[in-house]
Amino acid sequence: MKTKSLLPAVLTLAAALTLGAAPAQAQGQARTAPGAGGGPRISTAFSLPGAKVYPEGIATDPRTHTVYVGSYADGTVYRARPGRSEAEVFLPSGTDGRHTANGLRVDARGRLWVTDSTTGVAVYDTADGSRLAHFEVARGAGAPDRFINDLTLTPDGTAYLTDSVRGVIYRVTPEQLAAGSGVLTEAYDLTPALRPRPAGGFSLNGIVSDPAGRYLLAVDMPMGDLYRVDLRSGAVRRVTLIGGDLKAADGLSLSPDGTLRVAHNTTNTLTRWQVGANGTRARLTRTLTDPSLQIPTTLAHSRGRTLVVRSQFDKGGPMSPGSGTPTTFTVAAVSGL
Repeated sequence: MKTKSLLPAVLTLAAALTLGAAPAQAQGQARTAPGAGGGPRISTAFSLPGAKVYPEGIATDPRTHTVYVGSYADGTVYRARPGRSEAEVFLPSGTDGRHTANGLRVDARGRLWVTDSTTGVAVYDTADGSRLAHFEVARGAGAPDRFINDLTLTPDGTAYLTDSVRGVIYRVTPEQLAAGSGVLTEAYDLTPALRPRPAGGFSLNGIVSDPAGRYLLAVDMPMGDLYRVDLRSGAVRRVTLIGGDLKAADGLSLSPDGTLRVAHNTTNTLTRWQVGANGTRARLTRTLTDPSLQIPTTLAHSRGRTLVVRSQFDKGGPMSPGSGTPTTFTVAAVSGL
């Protein structure tokens, strides 16, 4: 946030966040009070060192249960080892020229993928922090604005990344990863399917993939829509949402049983959905709204609990620069969601 090159990204994100609205609910669908009647309970999993962290991304390593968290403010990536109450710096700010750390994922071979909204994505060895590969958006005169946001990994090792300004999804194949570097390849253009919005407006944000590798699900945050991308045919369709919508939806987490968990940032809300077998329908099954979530940007479900990033973007962060003072930055643990 201290560099001129990051300013457009900050302004774009701030505008998008202020457009967030409460997710609609079907009549009679009650918000669940924390801990009430066996409902979800919110606690703190661990803290993040630093006064201006403003975290956004999170990923868990299923082999070691280590958690990684990325800072939108300066691109620092933190590592929280199992049983520790405070994370440590894993990749310092500015590593390899990284300005932000938006989307994070750990693949089956223990490699950490980190998106930078201003440039692209880099892949790191979780053993020693060395960079293994990097892929950047096209640059030069006439190149359109970009905002590389979130990513997901399919069973065959392919990565898919959302561009929140262009409304497209990029792809990095295992073959491209083996080459070590390159320009991000556009795989799917969702703009014909997206609802109309102002030119340059925010669109795609969180993205997940079907555990069987059949399709992707990507959310349009301002409009509250969820889109299904068929990985075989390339067909794009809007998912039928039953019981609510996905307005202000940021990060997504999809479990093998079809449970979709969603972080709605500006409304301090988490929702749980049941996705149909073919990914064309999703039913709202639970809603949790609580100010202690502190603008949740994304989440990861691991070992029976949901880890939620408390961004505090409204305390002097991207939502309201120069306004408010953040408290200690933490990651929440939510049980029962």
